[in-house]
Amino acid sequence: MKPSSPHQPSVSSVFSPVRGDLLRVGSTRRGFLQTGLAGLAGISTASLFQQQALAAAAGQARSKTNVILFWLSGGPSHIDMWDPKPEAPSEIRGPFGHIPTKVPGVHVCEHLPLTASIMDRLTLIRSVDCSASDHTPITMQACNPLARRTNDGRDGGGHPSMGSIAAKFRGANAPGIPGYVALADSLTADIWGAGHMGGDYNPVSGKDLTGRLKLSAGLTVERLGSRRALAEQMDDWKRRVGSNEQIASTDRYTQQAYEVLMTGNAQRAFNLDEESAAMRDRYGRDSLGEKALLARRLVEAGSTFVTVSGAWGYFDHHGDEVKWGGIKKGLTPLLPTVDRTLHAIVTDLQDRGLLDSTLILMMGEFGRSPVINKNAGRDHWARVMSMVVAGGGLRHGQVIGSTDSKGYDIASRRVSPPDLAATVFHHLGIDPNANWIDPQGRPRPIVTEGGKLIEELI
Repeated sequence: MKPSSPHQPSVSSVFSPVRGDLLRVGSTRRGFLQTGLAGLAGISTASLFQQQALAAAAGQARSKTNVILFWLSGGPSHIDMWDPKPEAPSEIRGPFGHIPTKVPGVHVCEHLPLTASIMDRLTLIRSVDCSASDHTPITMQACNPLARRTNDGRDGGGHPSMGSIAAKFRGANAPGIPGYVALADSLTADIWGAGHMGGDYNPVSGKDLTGRLKLSAGLTVERLGSRRALAEQMDDWKRRVGSNEQIASTDRYTQQAYEVLMTGNAQRAFNLDEESAAMRDRYGRDSLGEKALLARRLVEAGSTFVTVSGAWGYFDHHGDEVKWGGIKKGLTPLLPTVDRTLHAIVTDLQDRGLLDSTLILMMGEFGRSPVINKNAGRDHWARVMSMVVAGGGLRHGQVIGSTDSKGYDIASRRVSPPDLAATVFHHLGIDPNANWIDPQGRPRPIVTEGGKLIEELI
């Protein structure tokens, strides 16, 4: 698998080229209607609404909160970004300087000046225990140490991602929009799904959805209404010949799919042409920036959980001999992109009055080794990593936890993946004591290993 190239300016090229087949949301997805609606819109949108319907059927309380997770695929270096070690030897300190932020005493990498300017609206967690994580999104997107890469065909142990939990227990915040959307060039490489919780709760791939939520040529809303009337007559016939549960479900999701085509909510959310040139420049006309702008539009339209990945593995800075380069060669051009994107999403959501309802997370699968290697890079480091939290109506302008003087290990306030999961679910109004049911009928907790709220944030 080869990562797709970022830095594409147009809406249609935010993602790499896609196939002309159905929306890709997982191999076990139950309900793609391959008749009727496929002829109307070119894809089967009916299954997008199973997330919302199933959550409502479970009787879960819902609030209009949401999450945007920025996945820095490959493992971002904690020392070279958010946890600088200016007093350490040069082989640990790395090639970059550090700058003060808006919060006294807190410094970040010199290539993150916009981040520094809004530090009062951010929290740095410098003591995330990523020891269960591997070079995949599984553990940290699930925020569950039991969800691991095993390389035996049973990766993840069946445990779902946080986004899939949101899809099951919350669904979308508005009709006509998917609850869980992944904006990534490769779902296989950068996105973790529902595991054994069921394909109904896998993420909808924004790559496959972009540009396809519109009526076929020559079809108007009026004609769609006529087709709907015809379909309703056929539905009446099907109900008279039998009360098949699958048919009934198909009818229900077909109706919802008609509604999304008629309202156009999802189609508008994916249309970056509605944004001004200044706004698009503010986010950046590259893969990460344009996907971030799409994420803002999606949560504004009603999506509950959006995961954004700029490119597969682009923070995997082993050395100058690999595609993404070492620390100086690879991070120097990349950090301004991350800096601009984080600043844009935080300030834009604040301007729109949406920052308190939107929890922003920025992280990868682990940190990178404290000592610069012979190829001017850093290798994988699963003892500790740093991450950024913003929004969500939480307390910010702080640093949680610390590493030792050389960035090897957690020195204070260990934050576990389940702690992060409990905090995310608290923001979404999901009971952290809730369970999902595995295929054997056994209840499985959505927060494992005694995860607790990160109290400093609440």
